[in-house]
Amino acid sequence: MSNLHTDAAVVDKKTGFVRELGLFDSSMMVIGAMIGSGIFIVPADMARNIGSPGWLLVAWLFTAVVTVAAAVSYGELAAMFPEAGGMYLYLREAFSPLVGFLYGWTLFTVIQTGTIAAVAVAFARYTGVLIPGISETQYIIPPVHIGSGYAISLSTGQLLAVIVIVVLTWANSKGVRYGKILQNLFTSAKIVALAALILLGLIFFKHDAIVANFGNFWTRSGVTPLTPSLTALTSFGLFVALCVSQSGSLFSADSWHDITFAGGEVKDAAKTMPRALVIGTASVTLLYVLANVAYLLVLPLDAIKTAPADRVGSLMLQAIVPGAGSLLMSIAIMISTFGCINSLVLAGPRVFYSMANDKLFPAAAGRLNSAHVPGWSLNIQGIWASLLILPRTYDSATKTYGNLYGNLLDYVISAALIFYILTIAGVIRLRITRPEAARPYRSWGYPIVPLVYIVGCSAVLYCLFAYRAATTWPGLLIVVCGLPVYYLMKRRQA
Repeated sequence: MSNLHTDAAVVDKKTGFVRELGLFDSSMMVIGAMIGSGIFIVPADMARNIGSPGWLLVAWLFTAVVTVAAAVSYGELAAMFPEAGGMYLYLREAFSPLVGFLYGWTLFTVIQTGTIAAVAVAFARYTGVLIPGISETQYIIPPVHIGSGYAISLSTGQLLAVIVIVVLTWANSKGVRYGKILQNLFTSAKIVALAALILLGLIFFKHDAIVANFGNFWTRSGVTPLTPSLTALTSFGLFVALCVSQSGSLFSADSWHDITFAGGEVKDAAKTMPRALVIGTASVTLLYVLANVAYLLVLPLDAIKTAPADRVGSLMLQAIVPGAGSLLMSIAIMISTFGCINSLVLAGPRVFYSMANDKLFPAAAGRLNSAHVPGWSLNIQGIWASLLILPRTYDSATKTYGNLYGNLLDYVISAALIFYILTIAGVIRLRITRPEAARPYRSWGYPIVPLVYIVGCSAVLYCLFAYRAATTWPGLLIVVCGLPVYYLMKRRQA
């Protein structure tokens, strides 16, 4: 009886959510959502674009600065609106319901669901190292071509990815307590795994790598051209390369704000969420910078550039523990990706719940199940994320298959960055339009800190649109497709 009474006592009478997440849980959710598989892979592409050990670390330091600046600024909004919805809610309040909806639309169609699909497939790929029968080329249903460039298939790898999504969706539907237990367990494990990787690099450094990297710390060489006439070998080219590389590093540190989606389930949310955002982002970005230092202590930059399938982490461990490195890294990434999926699965439905209460999403999404979580939203998110795993892209020249969700995520990176910039700008806008509003937490260093993020990420955004046009402009089309949906929803409200 006492346990039941305790559970009932923490139910928010206004919303029906259970305020279950404390500071530790919230910090673990920030960290868990940020650390996936990116830190073990993206340094290879960044190294090819930048071409210098020193400037590679500068790129990661830039990521750390702007991410923490965003978290520090974002905390003010989290404290002002300690409810479910996160960025959707902040954009709605700072600008308009339309801006908030377009973010929520993009989050559901691609950002959250596409990321869940991508991380689930990454989990399956690394599981395949342990169990060779699990592979994206071991087909249960061979590719059925739809036109010349697309197909649908079901492989053992795809099936495992879907199973993981289904299992974690089910677990989270049983209540936020189950979700947080999984989150705390796997996030703690992945922190230990990443810290162990860093420690191994610091202990078992290679003399040839130190000579090659730190003897030519700022020397740029062997770079991949950004355009036929622009490379990182010129000063302007280096600036562009640093900005373009953020599509890897900045988004390896993405989803740091997901805890605010679940603001309605955080204890003393106005105080807890700002603290969790700063603790989580500072911890992860520090680990990311140190991980790159470890890579450079073990692997010459040329080896990082040419790592098989860009798996820098695996190559580093293989250099330290020959024969077992790939296996150890696969286990570490499986732990990391599983925890990341759980965090993403838990967080996203709270946005759709908030949108439904504004009549901008199907009404069923705005209801909580008997476990006090948005069960319908969890299910529809899981279904859509699973469906995104099935379509494949097809390159007829090389006769190879890709994943449609991968293309969609590439497209929306720039669009997502626009929403981030607008949200941080919302801190400044609300200071002007609602000066009297209660602010339990105020952004440190205002307005300098928010402006650091806005200016820094605007530069990144400019370079992405100017020099990665093929994978940026289509993202705006996905956002614009939400306009008729919004006006249809509004018309139904009339």
